[in-house]
Amino acid sequence: MVKSTGIYRGGLNCELTHGPSGQVVPTDAPVDNQGRGAAFSPTDLTAASLGACIVTTLAIVARTRLGLDDAMLAGTRWEVTKEMSADAPRRIVRLTTELWLPIPQDHPAARVLEHAARNCPVSNSLHPDIEKPVTIHWGAQ
Repeated sequence: MVKSTGIYRGGLNCELTHGPSGQVVPTDAPVDNQGRGAAFSPTDLTAASLGACIVTTLAIVARTRLGLDDAMLAGTRWEVTKEMSADAPRRIVRLTTELWLPIPQDHPAARVLEHAARNCPVSNSLHPDIEKPVTIHWGAQ
């Protein structure tokens, strides 16, 4: 179990602290919701967490299930685009993920990794109404 804490600083800004490391992350409301967009918004963090979770899961699967060196995934890049609802209540409706993996699509691990990319813990924790398409670009530099 991991604990995080937070404090509201005013001006639609919060400060989040990761319990085990003490690392601090600021948040700000987005411009389209009365904020300045000066930092990640809480929903931006959800999108960013999805991308980081997918790639971390790929590395774990490469190590533990496939017996591979996760360095084969070094240089993997991702982009997650968050779309919010146009109607109330305000919510995430779609998180579109693109991954650029350095391994080719015909690599023996590709199928297992593709399955893992669609089933990371963050993805599995999101509301089922949120669309979560994932596109993988194999053999990317």
